[in-house]
Amino acid sequence: MPSSFTLRTSSTAAPSVLFQLSLDVDAHIASTPGSRETAVGGVTRGRLGPGDTVTWRAWHLGVRWRMTSRVETEGWDEPRTFTDRQVRGPFRAFAHVHTFVPTTAGTLMIDEVTLASPLLAALSERVVLVPYLRWLLRRRADLLVEAAERPRPPLSTG
Repeated sequence: MPSSFTLRTSSTAAPSVLFQLSLDVDAHIASTPGSRETAVGGVTRGRLGPGDTVTWRAWHLGVRWRMTSRVETEGWDEPRTFTDRQVRGPFRAFAHVHTFVPTTAGTLMIDEVTLASPLLAALSERVVLVPYLRWLLRRRADLLVEAAERPRPPLSTG
């Protein structure tokens, strides 16, 4: 049976801002310090859209990983939700549903992850892999929120 977890992150930023940042390859790389994560195939700079793929290369848990994900066209509802799914990589299955719920204070960002590993037994998956991915995605969500809430200089009217 696959493992799953959900993260909820509050932000004062608008859903559209967080939606855009969550699809930005450069923002993704900036939000994963320490893993030497780079985009090496598909869309490697800028914003992903429905049907786009990106191949990531990174170091996680002392192992070099390579994973290709596709942003699904099914379920795409800008700026409310989208799903990215592994099409090639280390997992038997991996899906990440991103949801952005407007609130009176800004946005509730919800990350729902479902994964299955071919290499680890179910217990090891739940004891090692899920806590690591929860920590990684928590850190990524916090850094995306920080970027979304960062004050921007006013536009010059010149």
